[in-house]
Amino acid sequence: MRIAQVAPVFESVPPKLYGGTERVVSYLTEELVRQGHEVTLFASGDSVTRARLVSCSPLSARLDPSCLDPLARQTMLLDRVLRDARQFDQIHFHCDYFHFPYTRRLGVPHVTTLHGRLDIQDLITLYSEFSDQPLVSISEFQRRPVPGARWVGNVYHGLPADLLTPRDDVGDYVAVLGRISPEKGIDRAIEIAEKAGLPLKIAAKVDAADKVYFQEVIEPLLAQPHVEYIGEIDEEGKQEFLGRARALLFPIDWPEPFGLVMIEAMACGTPVVAFERGSVPEVIEDGKTGFVVSDVDEAVEAVTHLEEIHRAECRAEFERRFTAERMAKDYVSVYRGLGAAVLRAGAPRLPELRSERPGRTRTAQRA
Repeated sequence: MRIAQVAPVFESVPPKLYGGTERVVSYLTEELVRQGHEVTLFASGDSVTRARLVSCSPLSARLDPSCLDPLARQTMLLDRVLRDARQFDQIHFHCDYFHFPYTRRLGVPHVTTLHGRLDIQDLITLYSEFSDQPLVSISEFQRRPVPGARWVGNVYHGLPADLLTPRDDVGDYVAVLGRISPEKGIDRAIEIAEKAGLPLKIAAKVDAADKVYFQEVIEPLLAQPHVEYIGEIDEEGKQEFLGRARALLFPIDWPEPFGLVMIEAMACGTPVVAFERGSVPEVIEDGKTGFVVSDVDEAVEAVTHLEEIHRAECRAEFERRFTAERMAKDYVSVYRGLGAAVLRAGAPRLPELRSERPGRTRTAQRA
């Protein structure tokens, strides 16, 4: 198939440091190329890919000090996509909803994966207006606020199977990886580690919007003797950081659409202790790949039972459910269904494809 992948321009593909959406776009693009498809990646000029790269800016917006309006660059890139649209069998957007007024009139097979939260009234109104646009969710939970949208699939994220692998030299610390913001629960992770009597290593970035929160709430907590703040790490640093951790702490307090770091930990064989929010029960199987808990006290209790989680099982579950190969195959099934629908006049809806998920998660009883 001739496939276009359209990425946000805020980060490169893959991102140099933090960037969940752009990382997933990279994994998907490279795997589609590996599977023999003809792929064009629309992204920032500093992206690295085996696909054909089309860009309207030399650098990603975050790393370019001259960029004051990333949306201007995204608009120019979308114009290029629309100009070239007839070249493709499928156009796959990963940049929210900016293209909807154009793609609803395009007449070319296209789909949009939504990577963020949808429980915002403006978004609920928007997806009601654009109910003709084919969408893919990244978890069943994510789509709950907009059940009437045109969902054509649910595809869980995936990683290259050899990107992160288990290690034998597991350390004595628990880890937090990602971004420092109120909803990510870094303060709760610090409390959990302290009560469990374990060191905590934090590898996370601070966005400009969260600097005040970091300075006023989190920074004073970093002086505690059990806490080590590393800062933002790159892809290579994750192997040791996650692979040597006894567990990943994920005490979130927001409707997480997916949580890429959870499957990164699983790829390393590292159990996850996560709050039961958003997609967590779909990703983590309680008692098998980690523990799904309700609060700090349950998290502390879970950390004392990490020996019940077999790291080989975590890795095996990753290989079964969360590889880039599986993700790409799922998307190709969506693409083919959409292409067939365009050929059938007046076919408004499609049977949807959904990634396999475990049964209903429950919090395991612990002695």
